[in-house]
Amino acid sequence: MAYASSSNARFGEGAAGTLRLLGYLAAALLLMVADHRGGWLTSVRQHAGLLVEPLYWMAAAPARIAHAARAGLVSRAALVDENARLREQLLLANARLSRLEAVAQENHRLRELLDGKRGYLVSVQLATILDVDLDPFRHRVVLDVGSRDGVSPGQALIDADGVVGQIVEFTGRRSIALLITDPDHAVPVQVVRSGLRLIAYGTGERDRLRVPNIPQSGDIRPGDRLVTSGIGGNYPAGFAVGEVLRVEPDETRLFAVAEVRPAAALDRRGEVLLVWNVPAETEVGPPGTAEHRP
Repeated sequence: MAYASSSNARFGEGAAGTLRLLGYLAAALLLMVADHRGGWLTSVRQHAGLLVEPLYWMAAAPARIAHAARAGLVSRAALVDENARLREQLLLANARLSRLEAVAQENHRLRELLDGKRGYLVSVQLATILDVDLDPFRHRVVLDVGSRDGVSPGQALIDADGVVGQIVEFTGRRSIALLITDPDHAVPVQVVRSGLRLIAYGTGERDRLRVPNIPQSGDIRPGDRLVTSGIGGNYPAGFAVGEVLRVEPDETRLFAVAEVRPAAALDRRGEVLLVWNVPAETEVGPPGTAEHRP
């Protein structure tokens, strides 16, 4: 009741109260017009915002602190999990490395039992194809290297994709190579997946080899890759020969026969490599290159 009496006294029916009210209204209108026309109060609002900004920062501080704490916990948990996973992978890698070392040592001992006939290293020599035999029943090529370059009979030829053939004749500066697709050619092979050893024969067709006399129990199937087995000594072990296209029973139904697509580009290469084994006495590891003759 005292508040109401004071208000009535200030803005009552009297002339003094009315004049003060009109004065307040006039001042408010002038300030609004001045701010709208000239923007005089903009700087005042900016300074007032600067003064109030710490209050907003303090009000939002608890939320920011909680968010930072939660992010820190999540990041630490992720780092701990990643660290544990990497330690597990490291232990697994070390175990696999130890196993590979043991296998390499065992492989080395087995090769020593074979008197080192299948060495780890091979030597290579580049040769250029000078001519191709046009006889459809003889798949042969002429090379620009001969006995003066160290060529020897039976030496193997490869290209970037696999086995090409082997040397059958040579002179001082020239040599003739028999391609693996020639009907008179045979190469000892091994199935990469199962380790089964077989013999692949040429068929007289540039895109097909034949592997006969496969036992019924032989583990070979379409899609298997064949590589040289190294048996016989002419072809170093491990070079690609081809891919099995199909496996079917032969005429006797006692054995199976496989059709193989050669890995090498027999009709699209201008250069090949002559390769031969170099006995490795102390090396333990995958096949490498011991020497390169120009």
